[in-house]
Amino acid sequence: MTTFVDEVTVYATAGDGGHGCSSVLREKFKPLGGPDGGNGGRGGNVIATVDPSVTTLLALHHRPHQRATSGKPGQGSHRSGADGQDVTLAVPDGTVIKNSQGVVLADLTGAGVSYVLARGGRGGLGNAALASPRRKAPGFALLGEPGETCEVTLELKTVADVALVGFPSAGKSSLIAALSAARPKIADYPFTTLVPNLGVVSAGDSVFTVADVPGLIPGASQGKGLGLEFLRHVERCSVLVHVIDCAALESDREPLADLDRIETELAAYGGLADRPRIVALNKIDVPDGRVMAEMVMPLLHERGLAAYPVSAASREGLRPLMFAMAQEVAKHRAAVVVAPARIVINPVAVDDAGFDVACEVDQDTGETVYRVRGHRPERWVRQTNFANEEAVGYLSDRLARLGVEQALWEAGARAGSTVVVGPVDSAVIFDWEPTISVGAGGSGPRGLDDRLRPS
Repeated sequence: MTTFVDEVTVYATAGDGGHGCSSVLREKFKPLGGPDGGNGGRGGNVIATVDPSVTTLLALHHRPHQRATSGKPGQGSHRSGADGQDVTLAVPDGTVIKNSQGVVLADLTGAGVSYVLARGGRGGLGNAALASPRRKAPGFALLGEPGETCEVTLELKTVADVALVGFPSAGKSSLIAALSAARPKIADYPFTTLVPNLGVVSAGDSVFTVADVPGLIPGASQGKGLGLEFLRHVERCSVLVHVIDCAALESDREPLADLDRIETELAAYGGLADRPRIVALNKIDVPDGRVMAEMVMPLLHERGLAAYPVSAASREGLRPLMFAMAQEVAKHRAAVVVAPARIVINPVAVDDAGFDVACEVDQDTGETVYRVRGHRPERWVRQTNFANEEAVGYLSDRLARLGVEQALWEAGARAGSTVVVGPVDSAVIFDWEPTISVGAGGSGPRGLDDRLRPS
């Protein structure tokens, strides 16, 4: 049964915003007391939050579809609808969030750090909020916005100070068990370790974490063995410790060759060239292993590598190795500069209208259409109830005030032209009726409430 998952695809759906309410206050002796419709509630968000007690993405592996609740509609007497409930996904420290194109959206490190995967839709305004001197009693309300949907990939990259790398059965699990309180599975066959193991090591006043990564073999960076699947857990480590089996029984295995093969795979994976290396020559409790370690130590020193003969079984040589790791970790921590938190402001250009108009030709009919794209026009269209004439007129007035109609006229659109608002997959199509301000049509706000028109 799977107990560790470090990559999962999540399908997040935020809640829709509640619709606004169209209501008129009616009391004794006040048959038309004014609009009193409340606003709709906000839809719930889907949020990923770092929880230190979570170490795997297993829960999301079993439940990849996450949906937040929608906001409630507004009611009369100025009662706003309740907001939808947010869905919080607990993820391990070190989780990277990518979109379907592989672009990194967020790198969550640190307890409590969160990222909104899908944002809930805004609630629609009730007719009380839409009242103005020009529309004293709106007979319509705005619809709630639909919530966002997204497909994201969550990858776990273990947050540790030291990574133990090496061939299968080199003694990495035995070594982390001897250095810390971690108790990984240990057996005398390759690939005993199927998941990364973390252990906390104390060396004097220094406390750091060590990660035991599943064994690497030649070709791991191309997917052979278990290496490619777990090499990402080495990326955040500040120190790499090569665990070399000095008592390997295979005839084609010798310490320097093993070191070169592992370095080749690390180089092929990329991004690890700047990490300091330490070599742990393991299994010196075996006579042949001790002899081999004594032979290769001078050769490793010639390469500029710090080498330590150790035995995970007898615990010989572990203390110098621990303090060497602690020293390298301390150097890395001292070199890390903690940048102060910054607020990035991206102001809108003064000449940015917030929308654009493009003239297109329909491939099927050959008809010229005018497509309007922009956050505000698209949002206003989504919030409009097209079954209500007054609501449609209110939308037209908003678009005219924004400058959409003037831009359409300048682009060549005329009365009866086909105007499309929004992207291709969710567009709304109009037969355009321009106002008098851009060359044709009636006057005043369109879609007025029939109750206010003179008889």
